[in-house]
Amino acid sequence: MTNQQLTTTISAADREITVPTGLFLGGEFVTASNKDTLSVVDAATGAEFVDIQSATEDDARRAMDIAADAQKEWAKSTPMQRSEILYKIFQLITDNTEDLALLQSKELGRALPDSTGEVAYGAEFFRWFSQQAMAISGEYRTAPKGDSRVVTHHVPVGPVLAITPWNFPLAMIARKVAPALAAGCVSIVKPAQMTPLTALYLGNLMREAGVPEGVVQILPTSSASNVSAILDDDRLRKFTFTGSTEVGQELASKAMKKTMRVSLELGGNAPFVALESADLDKAVDAAVTAKMRGAGQVCIAANRFIVHNSLAKDFTAAVVKKVEEMKIGPGTQEDVQVGAMVSEKERDKVRDLVANAVQEGATVELGGVEALEKFPETHPELDQNGFWFPPTVLTNVSPDSEIANTEIFGPVFAIQTFSTTDKALRVANDTPFGLAGYVCGENLAETLSFAESMECGMVAVNRGLLSDAAAPFGGVKSSGIGREGGFEGLGEYLETQYISVEG
Repeated sequence: MTNQQLTTTISAADREITVPTGLFLGGEFVTASNKDTLSVVDAATGAEFVDIQSATEDDARRAMDIAADAQKEWAKSTPMQRSEILYKIFQLITDNTEDLALLQSKELGRALPDSTGEVAYGAEFFRWFSQQAMAISGEYRTAPKGDSRVVTHHVPVGPVLAITPWNFPLAMIARKVAPALAAGCVSIVKPAQMTPLTALYLGNLMREAGVPEGVVQILPTSSASNVSAILDDDRLRKFTFTGSTEVGQELASKAMKKTMRVSLELGGNAPFVALESADLDKAVDAAVTAKMRGAGQVCIAANRFIVHNSLAKDFTAAVVKKVEEMKIGPGTQEDVQVGAMVSEKERDKVRDLVANAVQEGATVELGGVEALEKFPETHPELDQNGFWFPPTVLTNVSPDSEIANTEIFGPVFAIQTFSTTDKALRVANDTPFGLAGYVCGENLAETLSFAESMECGMVAVNRGLLSDAAAPFGGVKSSGIGREGGFEGLGEYLETQYISVEG
């Protein structure tokens, strides 16, 4: 059991949830070396509600020592042993869905249906990679000259440092740790400072599932550099990061000085294109799904809505109608569809983007800064210290405007129009980013051709969701390198060894 002095009970809705508050280090929840703590904030009220231990560089160095020792034994584990543990984690996450969803909505502010969906999505990575653990294959063949045999097999890369973002506090860990476990790699995880509780709860479930001591360690910290400091350690062999492009590139450059394996999922600026042949109802449903999940705080959220002139007026009206009917409130309430944003900083960034868009000529069709200023009057039932931003729809957005060239990360539809398919494609691809894209159209040949021409690692056609544990997730250009999930995700944690055999 977890040390009783390093747990707390959190109230969410009508439920009491017991959560670890220590660092998950060497299979136990422990205090930080200097006993420092960090505070977690309820996004719906702006109030701090729990303090947890905050890792120091000494703690990270200790975790690296433990991981290096654990790697030797974990690499020797059988595929079946790893598979059974992974599947047990899947079962435990599923059994604890209610606690995990409420916990996410409490620390992140996100609406409960979105949090429940994330728990299911995150759990699937453990199920998927429980199957892939027993499918790692090699090769045996005769060399072309016939004088030897070519034998290949796969070995674990080695210890992994995983840095994850705040917006998917369970799934982003699952997407990195599950394939690492399947491949025989140990992991040190640094969860986001704003949403560490889900990670610690997950750590407890992994321990319950039988993950050996030191194979997964979780180090929340108020200073990310305390944990990323171990990038200078020769024993660390893999770095995986999800977050901003600037930070990811900086840390990756440090990792490459040690020539370690790197995978990055970085920023996005996802285009959502409604072609002239699009079915209006389908396109609107897809647009709202692609934008409003998690109040827009999703790396693959549609960011630029590029709509054919013939559809723009009706598309905008239908989006406004759908979005203005969505209930805003604390994420832990059952009937809420739009929760608070994660922090004051993120809320203010979105506010400034919208204000600047209006100055640059955009028209507010719904929401906007004025609606935010009136929030105490229109939503007196909500705690005004929470980090609220009203769903917003803008039209007449210029492709050159700031909002069209910045990852919004909020509940804002920035709509621009086009007259020709060639122009739509040029605008869609006119960005240094290439994570996700969306296209709607009923002319199958044209729509698939458009999708294939989009400079994105992932494209959704006539739908607003594209994430799947069984599919490769990742971007091109400045949106990252490598893939997570799918068959490709396991390969990120494996090295290929070739053996030449005489005869």
